[in-house]
Parts: sequence; C-alpha cells; structure tokens
Amino acid sequence: MIVIGDYIFGDDIIEQKFVCDLSRCKGACCVEGEGGAPLEDDELALIDKHFPKFKKYLSPQGLASIEKLGLYVEEADDEYTKFATPLIEGTGACVFVNFDKNGTTYCGIEKAFLDGKIDWKKPISCHLYPIRVKPYEGFTAVNYDEWDICSPACKLGEKLKVPVYQFLKEPIIRRFGIEIFEALEATAKRNG
Repeated sequence: MIVIGDYIFGDDIIEQKFVCDLSRCKGACCVEGEGGAPLEDDELALIDKHFPKFKKYLSPQGLASIEKLGLYVEEADDEYTKFATPLIEGTGACVFVNFDKNGTTYCGIEKAFLDGKIDWKKPISCHLYPIRVKPYEGFTAVNYDEWDICSPACKLGEKLKVPVYQFLKEPIIRRFGIEIFEALEATAKRNG
C-alpha cells in the first residue's frame, strides 16, 4: 500500500498495466454490473444543472428510466448512504450511456462536454475507472478494481507498458490534485 496524506492507494495502481481498449470491450463497464456509478455529493447539483443540455445525447431507454427513477438514486452502504447513477431498467446499463454505430458505448454527459455544451466532463468515478475510491473514518482507500471485462485493457496496457496511474493521470489530478499524482509517480520510480 502507498500512503499519501489521508489516502491509502493499493499497490496495483502503480504495478498493474492498463489502457482502455474500447474497440475490444465496447465500453462494457458502462453497461454491466449490479449498480450504477458512485456519485460525489457535489455532482448531484451538476447533473441537475446540466441535464437539459445533455439529455439529447441519451437513449430513449435511458430517458424513460430517468423519468421513472430520477437522475440519481440513493444506495445504502454498511457505513453511509451514497448516491449513484441509475440503471436502465432490466439491464446493467447506466442511464447516461448511449451507443455509436459500432455498438460501442459513450457517455452522454461526456459527449455534451466534448461538444462544448457543458463545462463538466462526467462523474469522477467514471473518469477514474478502474480506480475506485472509498472513504473510511480517518482515511480514504483508493484501489484498482479488477474485473474480467477489462482484460483487453490489461493486455493493451502490458503491451504498451502503461501502469494504471499513468493511464488515469488526468482524472487522478482532477480528483486528488497534481501533488498526489506526482507522489504516485515518485513511488513508482522508486519501486521500478
């Protein structure tokens, strides 16, 4: 483990190789699973604010589920209550996902951002994936979430020799700051 301030990072973040390979996985992390993407408290207001501008990027199924479930759902955890993105009913797909002509997922929120319609890229938990962040009393755990659907990303990461933390440089800096990224990089170089 790597301790940086109040954060405890799993060693896999600097050891595991990873580069998303959307041509192979088609964005399966957005459509498979038992729960939606975790949301930070401040992201609820961002979703509310930007929904009118990104809803045109969503699928009819996503919009129907939003109509029924809302823009975010409350999920109970053993330690605290949190919010997550809803799923399209009867599937594991996030309500904010849509598909391109090749069947690859894209985030409707991110598409609106890339088109210059909104100034928020997407929920940080999505941007950070396959890293998951979990707060505890006194510290926050930051771990690599190993999932078989990401095996193409692991293979590509091995081929290109890119560790998770380097692949996720932008979202790590967005969530934790440049100092944390630089500390991870320094640790990786020492251990390398």
